Amino acid sequence: MQILFVLYQKILHKLAYIEGLAPLALRIYLAPVLMQAGYNKLAHFEDTATWFGHPDWGLGLPMPEVMAALAAGTEFIGGFLLLIGLATRLIALPLIATMAVAAFAVHWQNGWLAIADGNSWLANDRVLEAGDKLAAAKAILQQHGHYEWLTSSGNFVILNNGIEFAITYLLMLLALLFIGGGRFVSVDYYIQRFMAKTT
Repeated sequence: MQILFVLYQKILHKLAYIEGLAPLALRIYLAPVLMQAGYNKLAHFEDTATWFGHPDWGLGLPMPEVMAALAAGTEFIGGFLLLIGLATRLIALPLIATMAVAAFAVHWQNGWLAIADGNSWLANDRVLEAGDKLAAAKAILQQHGHYEWLTSSGNFVILNNGIEFAITYLLMLLALLFIGGGRFVSVDYYIQRFMAKTT
């Protein structure tokens, strides 16, 4: 047993040299997702602000232009900062807030699933109803469309727009808040080393 413990400790010691790979992977995964979301909001800013502010079919937020600018800027600039690993922990906080608002203000009423899958144990009534609609859409396309060509890039699905993706991104950002940008692979790491040498 002692030998296994010593071996385990040696493995952990060796892994410390590449521990930056995990936060790097999280950053590289999140950065394009967030930057694209921010870019889309900026590219369609008026529509985004209208949706943020509309009380009936939108979010009903106060100061919708300001809120839209904050969300878009946080996602776009925050995604870039994550990509290079600069101010990782600092930018994780507003990004976590953005994902929380997205999850609970936008997606919550749709349940968990992002893509409607009637076979999932997480399927709600909305998802189960989507299965019938998808089957009907496929039947229409098979009868009147070029179904093989239409599905040559992948299967048709119904976007359920549940909280799955927003919560996943939130948890990834939460991990980055605690572990930082990563050893050897982030600008944060080199800034911290420089600051340690000058103090």
